[in-house]
Amino acid sequence: MKKRIIWVVLLVFIVGGGIFAYTAYRQIFGAGIDLHGEEEWVLYLDNDATYEDFLDSLQTRDVLKYESTFIRLASYKGLNENMKPGRYVIVNGMSNNTLVNMLRSGSQSPVKITFTNIRTKEDFVEEVAPKLAFSKEELLSALNCDSLAAKYDLTTENIMVIFIPNTYEVYWNVSPEDFIDKMHAEYEKFWTEDRVAKAENIGYSPVEISILASIVAAETNKVDEMPKIAGVYINRLHKGWKMEACPTVIYAMGDFTITRLLNKHLKYESDYNTYIHEGLPPGPINLPSPQCIDAVLNYEKHDYMFFSAKEDFSGYHNFAKTNAEHERNARKYQAAYREWKRNQND
Repeated sequence: MKKRIIWVVLLVFIVGGGIFAYTAYRQIFGAGIDLHGEEEWVLYLDNDATYEDFLDSLQTRDVLKYESTFIRLASYKGLNENMKPGRYVIVNGMSNNTLVNMLRSGSQSPVKITFTNIRTKEDFVEEVAPKLAFSKEELLSALNCDSLAAKYDLTTENIMVIFIPNTYEVYWNVSPEDFIDKMHAEYEKFWTEDRVAKAENIGYSPVEISILASIVAAETNKVDEMPKIAGVYINRLHKGWKMEACPTVIYAMGDFTITRLLNKHLKYESDYNTYIHEGLPPGPINLPSPQCIDAVLNYEKHDYMFFSAKEDFSGYHNFAKTNAEHERNARKYQAAYREWKRNQND
């Protein structure tokens, strides 16, 4: 009889222990996060966020299926002392153990940053800063910091050349300085030995090629015409002519609503006005695409010195070797434009 009681007690302990172990295992390693019908939830933890802030976010959203188990596990693993800030994607059905380990190791999910058609630093910070933890003012301040620019052998005028339009992955809580550092690393990857060699053969540095590409990009959105327009400007530069690029005047004035330049505009005093100053402007007037930079590096070799918009309004240009020929092309466009305006008014 005693043996039977002992066996029953042992069996109860074994079964009870098994149930306890299974329950603990399921609550630690099983589905511990319930997002109530959503597939994922992005949690942002600032650099000064505390463990209590994190726990409050979970409790406010009511996502913990086994809250007490999570709290004990987090305490056991020292999450309160080792939690890393950042952007975390919490998936429905994630285990408590996975969530704790993710926060302890700082395995945050990066943010995809895409930028195109950017003209100024102000445009750039408006596009980028809202997607990251730092403010617009902090990023702009970093871009205008002389010592930071000097770190890359750049100036605050030309530092924007390092931002080559594309899609990049960065951590949400990156500092402005580290963000710029990452972009500079991407810039150096872009400037391969082959590209650097082509730039040197033209007679310019990668920075100068990017500045020239920004002018070409402002002149046309026709990728197939970019090498030809680049050839015109390189011809002018090599002959010691002023570039006389209309987009540089518009950039200098900061008025991008201007569609037709007048003589008074061409006299606007600025280092960016290539009607007044020889050579390239001190910095880019937009962020040229990789295709545009490559178009400059592989520019079309010809004898053209001028170009003007085609009279068919296709967005393409007529090219000329002499000023007289250029004037004829310009008159054709002006006549077509006047005719178009008349038709608009009828």
